[in-house]
Amino acid sequence: MGDIRLPRHMFLWCLSAIYMFAFASLYVQIPGLYGNEGVLPARWQLRVSGKSVVEQLKDSPTLLWFGPRLGLDTQQCMELLSLTGALLSLMTLALPVLRDCRVFLVLWILYLSLYQVGQVFLYFQWDNLLLEMGFLAILIAPMKMPWSSKVRLHDSVTFWLARWLLFRLMFASGVVKLTSRCPTWWGLTALTYHYETQCIPTPLAWFAHQLPVWFQKLSVVGTFVIEIAVPFMFFSPIRRHRLAAFYMQVLLQVLIILSGNYNFFNILTITLCLSLLDDQHVNFWLRRPTPKTETSLQTLISGLAVMLEMGTYALLGYWTVKYFDLQVEWENKSISTKTAFTYFEFNGFLKTVTVPSIWIGVLSLTWEIISSMFKCACVRGVLWRLWSTIQWAVMTAATVSMFAISLVPYTYFEYDAHSNLWPGVRTAFELTDRYQLVNSYGLFRRMTGVGGRPEVVIEGSMDRNTWTEIEFMYKPGNMSAAPPVVAPHQPRLDWQMWFAALGPHTQSPWFSSLLHRLLQGKRDVIRLIQTDESQYPFSKQPPAYLRAHRYKYWFSESYPQRWWRRVYVEEFYPMVHLGDSYLEQMLVQHGLKGDTILGKKNNQKNCDLKKIYILHNLAKMLCLRHCVYELFLIILIIIIIKTLLKKKEYY
Repeated sequence: MGDIRLPRHMFLWCLSAIYMFAFASLYVQIPGLYGNEGVLPARWQLRVSGKSVVEQLKDSPTLLWFGPRLGLDTQQCMELLSLTGALLSLMTLALPVLRDCRVFLVLWILYLSLYQVGQVFLYFQWDNLLLEMGFLAILIAPMKMPWSSKVRLHDSVTFWLARWLLFRLMFASGVVKLTSRCPTWWGLTALTYHYETQCIPTPLAWFAHQLPVWFQKLSVVGTFVIEIAVPFMFFSPIRRHRLAAFYMQVLLQVLIILSGNYNFFNILTITLCLSLLDDQHVNFWLRRPTPKTETSLQTLISGLAVMLEMGTYALLGYWTVKYFDLQVEWENKSISTKTAFTYFEFNGFLKTVTVPSIWIGVLSLTWEIISSMFKCACVRGVLWRLWSTIQWAVMTAATVSMFAISLVPYTYFEYDAHSNLWPGVRTAFELTDRYQLVNSYGLFRRMTGVGGRPEVVIEGSMDRNTWTEIEFMYKPGNMSAAPPVVAPHQPRLDWQMWFAALGPHTQSPWFSSLLHRLLQGKRDVIRLIQTDESQYPFSKQPPAYLRAHRYKYWFSESYPQRWWRRVYVEEFYPMVHLGDSYLEQMLVQHGLKGDTILGKKNNQKNCDLKKIYILHNLAKMLCLRHCVYELFLIILIIIIIKTLLKKKEYY
């Protein structure tokens, strides 16, 4: 692989932007989700047990343990960490000099600290992916020192981990769709449901849903090819294979972005795809001429590579036609498809390719290590050669360690390969699991909402006779409201409302707490539902009674008059009021009553931090909190425009 200085720079820049979005998005939701009067107060996760700080950090590695020592409660500390992370990532985004491994270490620690107390609202796969990528950035980013060499010969070794993570993410995402035995994936009809049943669709999802069934099924075939077959091209020695894989992966992610609001997840995946590029291709984008001098031998090798490349695409096309029985129906002007293999045959395929895929990774990593080692040997000057060799040795050891422990979650879908892993690797994974260094992935395992997407609608009343629906800003409710575009922001309450609708309310204990806070009229929780309180029907006085019903929603065919149609299904949560015995029982049963949590208040005050928090409260009074996310977005756009206009040189 050629030089990767520019892709590495782009990787770190994109990750800085994603960190900024993640911190800013979480910051505006902390009071309602984790505040002392929020849905799931975070202070309940940090119970005083008499342990030392070191023991507490071992149990739950989070900086929030230091909050009481600084005179801050858990909510204040979470807000301080989020705001610090957002500002630091914004500075890292704007200033290349700050894209240093120590800065990324701080960002990773900040997000990990929040993740540890995030509970159900922060336990998404993209949060895990951000933490894993954030840790990789610590290895990938440079450590700027006055005496360090400008050339980092180990870059290709550490940056390889991003490619391996991309492979694990995409391959697992494709495999789990079939190992789940979901009939919609096996029947290739998943996309006929996906667009209207995903958590928060975009307006374009309505139009995508109207596409003919044969095209939807063909799109599922394309998804399987891109997620299961194409990832093996990530490690191809042929450069054009990697570039083709890059564009196919980016195409899939862009289509997902256009049709669904998956916050920063797809941007994370596109950022990982940068590991497939090299400086030559980035210079091609930037219209920078690259001198080409080919010998006759290089020309011959290039010709052979083209033949191998064409052969690979031919095999890929042949296997696609064979295993999905693609046939052109000229009369109907369509393409018919169906799975031409069984579940047991696919399991046999997994048994065949899982271990070889690991060895492909080993060979690819070994090549990068050896190439970097030879480059170190060619460095001029004894001291510089020694310094480069030390860097290479340390980073190679770290890369090999990360690769080894990643094999544990990677092989979850294949029992034999997983059980044959070296016990030492399992032990290392168990020791590091709490830090989210490596994770297992697999999105859209099963298609939900077949037969209509379930939605929970909360209703409030003052007299038990007249009921008013409480509409959320983002999730479907009002049938005439268009689906929103909110990515890369993640409205975490709206997302959990989607999960809650898939089962009984007892599987979502936080829902009882949500109703309790709404009955109390807690403003921070109300702002999670409507930032504009005039749109909240009980903004002047909390409802005396609340209840929740489950509906089935479908995209309407009467666009633009209505985007949705719905049918009543059943009661989701019975009518409750403050002091209601059933509500109190649910709160106590799930440990959501404040008086059931043991803890001690720390009254120590730190004058400087107290002044900072007074300023924070003043900003909150001026309603600046809900402008923070938009402010960061505007600044990011300005930075991108300035970068494009100046065509600033990458370091």
